[in-house]
Amino acid sequence: MKSRHWTIVLSAILVLAGRSEAQLLAAVAEDAAVAPAAADEPLLTPKLLLRRIATDQKPIWMFPVHAAEGRNWKPTLAVIGITAGLIALDPTDTPFFQRASYQQNPAVHGIGHVLSGTSTGLFIAAVPVTFYIAGLIEHDSYSSNTALLAGEAVVDAELVTIALKDIDRRLTPGQVGPNGNFSDTWFQSPNRSSGGFGSFPSGHTVAAFSVATVFAERYRAHRWVPWVAYGLAGVVGLSRLNVQAHFPSDIFLGAALGYSISHFVVLRKLVTPHP
Repeated sequence: MKSRHWTIVLSAILVLAGRSEAQLLAAVAEDAAVAPAAADEPLLTPKLLLRRIATDQKPIWMFPVHAAEGRNWKPTLAVIGITAGLIALDPTDTPFFQRASYQQNPAVHGIGHVLSGTSTGLFIAAVPVTFYIAGLIEHDSYSSNTALLAGEAVVDAELVTIALKDIDRRLTPGQVGPNGNFSDTWFQSPNRSSGGFGSFPSGHTVAAFSVATVFAERYRAHRWVPWVAYGLAGVVGLSRLNVQAHFPSDIFLGAALGYSISHFVVLRKLVTPHP
């Protein structure tokens, strides 16, 4: 990728993330000197992108059937087991995030202030949007396609998330309150947003890890990209804990869904010319 392109993109990321521009731009220059340019691809069209999203649905929604038949059952069992364990621990660990000593920590307060619900969504969207525009300006279809694939991954994962939220209708920690019963949070939420009724899993975390996985794998030749991508996605998940919008189990399953759908569905389909 052209160094000027990296400069445009990462300058936007640095402003949003509050990082040192000089340090990261130095890393960009170093990577640009040693990493090969990304292969060119036919630019995805909106029609082809919608077609991809439509054809993604069968493998996504049939996955439980395939897992029951013995396909990918080990990672599936691991995710289910960890999620179940975190759900069991929610009444124990969630009060920790509600303590005044934790909430008043400068780092916690800073993350919560910068990454509120609305600003978090804007932060997640800013990276692929910036890549898409920069790709068009630079005539770099690989970058523009990466942004569109990230959008595809987010749509796919959020459809599953909304369905799960509407089924479980789980209360958020904030709705339960500091003296509430954290063992009884399911099928009770009366409030529906565009993201669904419940808090399980975290929609912001799903979106963050969907985007992070696409960028981490498409630009894995740059060794620092996965670290930055997954690191920022992790900060998004942590921010949802800090504002008492989600339980740890919500965050974990959101990360697992975002990664799995991006990796095993979206990125397994090659970008092909529009017929």
